[in-house]
Amino acid sequence: MTVAQLPGAAPGPGVDTPSGYGPLDLFGEPFVHDPHPVLAALRQQAPVHRDAGTGLWLVSRHAEVRQVLLDPVAFRPDNAQLAVSALPVAALRVLARAGFTLPPALADNGGPSHAGLRRLVTRFFNAARVAAAVPVAEEVAGGLLAGVRQRLDRTGRADLVPDFARLLPCLVMMRLLGVDGVDPLTLVRWSDDSLELFWGRSSAERQVELAESVADFHRWLVARVAEAPAASDTLIGALAVHRLPDGTPLDAATAVAVCFFVLIAGQSTTGQLIATVLRRALEEPGAWARAGGEAGFAEAWVEEVLRREPPVTSWRRVAAAETELGGVRLPAGAQLLLLLMGAGSDPEVFAEPERLCPYRENIRHHLAFGAGRHRCPGASLARTEAAVALRAAARALPGVRADLAGGPPPMLGLLSFRAPLRVPVRVPVRRG
Repeated sequence: MTVAQLPGAAPGPGVDTPSGYGPLDLFGEPFVHDPHPVLAALRQQAPVHRDAGTGLWLVSRHAEVRQVLLDPVAFRPDNAQLAVSALPVAALRVLARAGFTLPPALADNGGPSHAGLRRLVTRFFNAARVAAAVPVAEEVAGGLLAGVRQRLDRTGRADLVPDFARLLPCLVMMRLLGVDGVDPLTLVRWSDDSLELFWGRSSAERQVELAESVADFHRWLVARVAEAPAASDTLIGALAVHRLPDGTPLDAATAVAVCFFVLIAGQSTTGQLIATVLRRALEEPGAWARAGGEAGFAEAWVEEVLRREPPVTSWRRVAAAETELGGVRLPAGAQLLLLLMGAGSDPEVFAEPERLCPYRENIRHHLAFGAGRHRCPGASLARTEAAVALRAAARALPGVRADLAGGPPPMLGLLSFRAPLRVPVRVPVRRG
């Protein structure tokens, strides 16, 4: 990622959706709160639909989304991580002073270096490492939930996002990748601010604040990569000895880019998944109790949440040449937004998609982690951490209920990321 931006700047109001759903604002409260009616309308009436406000082609059916993901030649990943909103000059200056630049590395890399970098990263998330991470995740979850329990005992209320969902994956990831020398809360803030700056629609003043945080993150990563090679069993150490296909060492800027996105994906998006998993289990009658006592339920619940409400709701591709998709002609250079959430609720693939049905027979057919060459290498760890988090929370806090006194919790509403910002819980008042 550089400070380049998508054509069309930020999505905004005034864009018509199919058949009477009114103006579409991809960042607006109605869409962020409940995108499913619009996604259903797109699937039914315009599964490959050009959004005039953004210039993006919205792809909403499972078949076409999967087709694009499995064809990185016709549909390149070059635009996957471009900024979606125009950045003000003041924010650009902040990033420039920090020397901010992120060459193509993983999700946005369609070149020959991608395969080797992906293999390197995947080593840190293989089956053995994920299995070894389970007791670590359980230990970390137990400690965090003890703090939540104390707060509930004192006040009768707590919030499972800041005190649990956001911190758990960060602490586990730091151990797994050998990351140290930074406060976990700082790393969480850097990651969340990076997502908001590059995938959000914030005010100019807020963008400058976010740019300062992202610049600090980038400086820290540059310093870490520039240090003497770390142990080879750490991510930075492995990057230090990595060789490109032509045998040359990996350049420092690309090593920083790998770390930047792995650290964000390894904690922010997993924290978002955990927050959604917890919220939906608290809302669904009987699910919380089953998560704590029924073997396999937590894993099945996580999979259904990934299908219906994935934290990564969409991803981008660009058409390499003029082509046809879903019966629609796309020009060369067409910018596609693959609606992963819409694909997960496609009734052509998933019966009664609006219902969360643990143990659904074809559940692994969802596309929450992508597909093909760029499928998320941390998918297994994310699934595992979310299941551990749900099971641990349900066992440690068996009597809690969702606290709906303040209405529905606010939602994170970025172009490609959606999750509850709060999961407030309470202890029911005992009567008699």
